[in-house]
Amino acid sequence: MKLTAQATGTFAIAPTPFHDDGRIDFASIDRLTDFYAEVGCQGITVLGILGEAPKLDAAEAEQVAVRFIKRAKNMQVIVGVSAPGFASMRSLAKASIDAGAAGVMIAPAPNLRTDDQIVGYFKQAQEAIGDIPWVLQDYPLTLSVVFTPAVIRKIVMDSPSCVMLKHEDWPGLEKISALRGFQKDGSLRSLSIVTGNGGLFLDFEMERGADGAMTGYAFPELLIDVVRLSKEGKRDAAHDLFDAHLPLIRYEQQPGSGLAVRKYVLQKRGVIASSAQRKPGATITATAKAEVDYLLSRVARVDRRASLQPQETAAE
Repeated sequence: MKLTAQATGTFAIAPTPFHDDGRIDFASIDRLTDFYAEVGCQGITVLGILGEAPKLDAAEAEQVAVRFIKRAKNMQVIVGVSAPGFASMRSLAKASIDAGAAGVMIAPAPNLRTDDQIVGYFKQAQEAIGDIPWVLQDYPLTLSVVFTPAVIRKIVMDSPSCVMLKHEDWPGLEKISALRGFQKDGSLRSLSIVTGNGGLFLDFEMERGADGAMTGYAFPELLIDVVRLSKEGKRDAAHDLFDAHLPLIRYEQQPGSGLAVRKYVLQKRGVIASSAQRKPGATITATAKAEVDYLLSRVARVDRRASLQPQETAAE
């Protein structure tokens, strides 16, 4: 089930579960994977920024990727293989594909500044991984590398194996429109566009032509429903549901603490055993937990899936 440019739907960005002492929690990886399958995700993306990939050594990264891939069964798994050097990128990409991954995701090196540098980097990255299907990650808010629509077009047209764009620019709605415009005038080939940023702009991103979501909001059901309702042309229903979740989505987007919030909610949902991050990482305070619990109670007025008990945790 290799990734193609026709991919649509919701790809959950999976956090990497850890025990309180920092060890990888493989049992929670299994539960998390099963959870994404049960709610209806089309795929999972692992070892992304949310997955704390830089805190894993090479052997651990491969172990985490393979565990998700083997458990995912019919879901497509995309593995983040971004690395300072192409040798590490090539090694993890090959191991992931050999294990059954659908594709890999590559982010730009943070020192890239000019258009030529960006295009050259991805040309070399594609050469390093060969013909493996790959996702171009465009996330300037965190990675500090700005892609123009024309640069994205150049990268995609230069690399037949680039089949998907993970769009996370902010503001970025006009970029989606520009890329779809390129396709209409014939200057850009078919390309799947999925969006991130915690789902913060998913309602209008779908209307601009996105194919789906690729982000890690703690209620992937919301992402799935908004994508589906938008594709069905049920605009008001999509926006009404999205609006109910927006305060919690916004709270999750706080730089530095968003992952702690997301892991806390997934723990409350019984999906992972601990909300711990591997050090260095933020912890969630009692006050923040109370605020999240309050937001959950407000979401639950519209969406009963958010009705969680404040002290509910997963079994060890």
